[in-house]
Amino acid sequence: MASHVRGLQFSTATPSPALLAPQPLDRRSPAKSVKYRRNRGRGGSVACRSSLVGEQQEASPFTDPEAQLIEALIGIQGRGRSATPQQLQDVERAVAVLETLTGVPDPTSSDLIEGRWQLMFTTRPGTASPIQRTFVGVDVFSVFQEIYLRSNDPRVSNIVVFSEAIGELKVEAAASISDGKRILFRFDRAAFSFKFLPFKVPYPVPFRLLGDEAKGWLDTTYLSESGNLRISRGNKGTTFVLQKLTEPRQLLLSAISTGKGIEKAIDEITTSSKNKGDSELELVEGEWNMIWSSQMETDSWIENAANGLMGSQIVKKSGQLKFIVNILPGLRFSMNGSFVKSGTNAYDVTMDDPAIIGGPFGYPVEMETKFKLELLYTDDKIRISRGYNNIVFVHLRVDGMK
Repeated sequence: MASHVRGLQFSTATPSPALLAPQPLDRRSPAKSVKYRRNRGRGGSVACRSSLVGEQQEASPFTDPEAQLIEALIGIQGRGRSATPQQLQDVERAVAVLETLTGVPDPTSSDLIEGRWQLMFTTRPGTASPIQRTFVGVDVFSVFQEIYLRSNDPRVSNIVVFSEAIGELKVEAAASISDGKRILFRFDRAAFSFKFLPFKVPYPVPFRLLGDEAKGWLDTTYLSESGNLRISRGNKGTTFVLQKLTEPRQLLLSAISTGKGIEKAIDEITTSSKNKGDSELELVEGEWNMIWSSQMETDSWIENAANGLMGSQIVKKSGQLKFIVNILPGLRFSMNGSFVKSGTNAYDVTMDDPAIIGGPFGYPVEMETKFKLELLYTDDKIRISRGYNNIVFVHLRVDGMK
């Protein structure tokens, strides 16, 4: 089944004083899977299983304040680079709440800080080192940070994984513990590891000649008691949110950004929703941007637009639906219609009022399309549905998401 991604980005790594994160859990960590609280369009919350990046294992639940931070991160592109002012405010508020809580009292003294962490968000994705400027705001790469303090050679490493087929860049720093929260480090080596080469390629940075520029510190301001979530602040004023365990929606957005494992991620979310008894799903009002479909677009852009295969949708409580596709700057396709509930999770959709709009002028187009829309999963931020011609769609809410 061919798949189509619509303008969704995610990101990668950097050798700057503070980043990075995990796919698999650290070997010394117990197998874990997660429960999280998810606000439905109709209110309330449910528990839902999650998995490690790449694995599904039983784990401790995120606390409610931790779940609020994860909820705020959903839909933010470029690990913060493309965040709206409202999204940044929501993240900062959730971070501030966690930093006032206890968590693990002395993070640097805890085994929970060790292992591989995945970078989910940074307040300065386009600043600091060249690697950070180049990779961190690009969602197609994965960015990680490894911390190993209890060894003969304590280290903090920042890792950018380009893909499983290509390889990674690893930037390492010698580390030491300053106090219960602070790690001191000095970058001293870096190399590319390409799958198609039997040797590592040195990263051309003369760390020994950089002096204090190669040094830094990293404060952990919050470490969850489950060891799944960490908030850190670096010496350049950057805030980082890192996770060892990710929840299903994060996995889906990551899969869409890389173009791999999308169907599997969708199946995990929809199956989990069914298992939790989420039988009554409703179309949530707001503006929704299509970020993926299970079928490529056809040659006719106007047919794609009329069938919801591109652009955004505006859902209104009144039962009104609008498709919008930006054709060129100042020129867009707009199509109005309506939806009527026809089953537990199904709607009959009729789109019959299309027009091409340029500035204050509109040119009517004669066409009509009807299809059945089935909701497979929905909350206030992500919607998975089956629509025209049984195509599966993933939509992301973009209108100042709740």
